[in-house]
Amino acid sequence: MAAQPPDQSQSQSPPQTQLRVRLVQRSSSLDPAENLAVLEDVAALPGDTDLVVLPEAFARDFGAPGSNLAPFAESLEGPFAEKLRRLSGTTGTAWLAGMFEAAPDPARPLNTLVLAADEQLTAYRKIHLYDSFGYKESDTISPGRLEPAAAEVRGFPIGLMTCYDLRFPELARTLVEQGAEALFVPAAWVAGERKVEHWRTLLRARAIENTVWVVGVGQPGPRYTGHSVVVAPDGDVVVEADDADDVVLDAVLDRAAVSDVRRTNTSLVNRRM
Repeated sequence: MAAQPPDQSQSQSPPQTQLRVRLVQRSSSLDPAENLAVLEDVAALPGDTDLVVLPEAFARDFGAPGSNLAPFAESLEGPFAEKLRRLSGTTGTAWLAGMFEAAPDPARPLNTLVLAADEQLTAYRKIHLYDSFGYKESDTISPGRLEPAAAEVRGFPIGLMTCYDLRFPELARTLVEQGAEALFVPAAWVAGERKVEHWRTLLRARAIENTVWVVGVGQPGPRYTGHSVVVAPDGDVVVEADDADDVVLDAVLDRAAVSDVRRTNTSLVNRRM
């Protein structure tokens, strides 16, 4: 499946049938100010891209399990989302990253992805909370409403998911039914036995069963699994990191790859339920 590093000679006017994505696998700090500064570092990286993707909870890391996250909740007019919005205007690039958003329950903020494109914001509030593998995210986080978030970046239809959402195929299928041809999954996928295998397998499964691109961007080891990856609609892994910190991957997603695969793999058409 063709996905090549960005061609700098074509960077002035990318066709809307392609989306150049930059995956930034970098750990977030417990200090929100440090993470805001990192956004400027990322913006200064050489080369052109259409969409920069950072991990879940990038505005401020979760901290120790069970930590009170309420003091770090912001509104979509707060410093982090506003920074992403401004960068989308000054760089001409869309930005996607995770933050904690103030919620009706002041003790339990929302785990929110913010997509900033052309100085407009789209928010996705994590639906499935990580009450599994000995963790209970719902103690400190409020669940998002059952509202999948589909959007467009440069005319390319995408869908947003967060980390544990990956284990629930119905959310991915709903986004595809809404027209998404690429699923983006920022994550802080906790490390542990078989966890890398689960992450890679589920990302590939969501791509294969839906015949779409899937982009997973994770926080690095040792606490998290890293392994940021781009999976093509036929299930091939195009690029993948290990668990190291401060890794940047570039890839090009092509809508033609989706239609090409769907001519052969007609499982979406053949569904009976």
